[in-house]
Amino acid sequence: MNIYIGNLDYGITEAELSQAFGEFGTVSRSNVIMDKMTGRSKGFGFVEMPNDAEANEAIANLNESVLNGRKIRVNEAQPKEQRAAPRARY
Repeated sequence: MNIYIGNLDYGITEAELSQAFGEFGTVSRSNVIMDKMTGRSKGFGFVEMPNDAEANEAIANLNESVLNGRKIRVNEAQPKEQRAAPRARY
C-alpha cells in the first residue's frame, strides 16, 4: 500500500520516515518530495508498505501524531490524476 504523509518537517530524511513507519512493519520504500528549484522538502512524502494490514496499522497509529515536532497527516495515497497536456500559445 502506498501511504501519503503530509505536514512533514522540512528537515526530515527518508531514513527517518522509514524508521517511523518501520515500527509497524516492513517498509519497501520511502520518499520525501523535494522542490526541484530549491532542493528543499515540499513538506510531504510517501511510504510504501507491502503488507496492507501493517500499512493500515501504521496509518491508524501515526495519523495526527507528532513526528520531528510537527503533527503529521497520514492516509492511503490516492492515484495521481492525469493532467491534460498544456496547449500551445501562439
